[in-house]
Amino acid sequence: MSENNKQRFKDISIEKYCKEDKDEWEKFVLNSNNGTMFHLQNFLDYHQPGKFEFINYIIRYKDKIVAVLPGAYKENNTVYWSPTGASYGSFVTNDIPFELALNIVDTMLAYFKGNGVKEIFLIPPPLIYNTIFNQHIEYAMLYRKFDFEYHYISHAVELIPEFRKKYQTRAASMMRKLARDKDFKIIENKDYKNFYPILVKNKLKHNATPTHSYEDLLRLEELMPERLKLFMAYYNDTPVGGHLLFVANKNVSLCFYNAMDDDYDFLNTGYALVDHATQWSVENGFKWYDIGVSQDTSSENPMTPSLSLIYFKEKFGARGIFRSTFHYKF
Repeated sequence: MSENNKQRFKDISIEKYCKEDKDEWEKFVLNSNNGTMFHLQNFLDYHQPGKFEFINYIIRYKDKIVAVLPGAYKENNTVYWSPTGASYGSFVTNDIPFELALNIVDTMLAYFKGNGVKEIFLIPPPLIYNTIFNQHIEYAMLYRKFDFEYHYISHAVELIPEFRKKYQTRAASMMRKLARDKDFKIIENKDYKNFYPILVKNKLKHNATPTHSYEDLLRLEELMPERLKLFMAYYNDTPVGGHLLFVANKNVSLCFYNAMDDDYDFLNTGYALVDHATQWSVENGFKWYDIGVSQDTSSENPMTPSLSLIYFKEKFGARGIFRSTFHYKF
């Protein structure tokens, strides 16, 4: 059927999210094809009141939710960003047909244009976050002349039962060595008090600061404890590193922080923490372990790759995946 003869999916409406919609929103995201913890209102609620003025949208077809779009306006309500205050945003949908995806995009574009929006920036989760691979929304956006602002590179490990066979020699060697060290152990706990100073010290090496404050992490732990998994490494009972894993959705576990105390470099704690998180992800039924973006944060060009970081991730059999920013200008 040609586009000019479309007859389906005409009754699409858009409404602003309000607190009374929370249960319906959360249920839709949790049962969607591509939703993540970053799309949940429970996650967005960790921000201090007033830090962001979220304007989230619900898109319905005949009163049934077919998509949600979290985000916020900038520059006097002329620029819309999704996500705001999160890692991933853009449209959350089920495994929908292309024509519905196109109508969702068209309806949203018409709404934004009618409300004086000049630009839109959307960062969807990479394809591996889909339960069923479906890029109808992305294709619909490109068909309607969205372009790309940036392509970041992330690295992820496909979680097959014998994932360690993909390890390069050095990573495999580190695992064997640490397995023999009775003074070294990794424990899943809530030891944020010892984890956070290690994280701050680790970030300072790269002239960076953690995305989350200590209070942010405690707030997230309070809001969604089932989504945060902290693996702490100890040597002779001294904390020497930590790995904070986010349970992004039922398909992907996400390494948000992997931090080591440089005073214990000889332990190669970073290798052990990644291996431990990967093993935990396999045992808990995830399809992918996302080790996160691999950019050089000190570079003026935000797309500059960190070759040493990428090399570290490749030792575990990780491969590159795009984290792209879709952009539209009216």
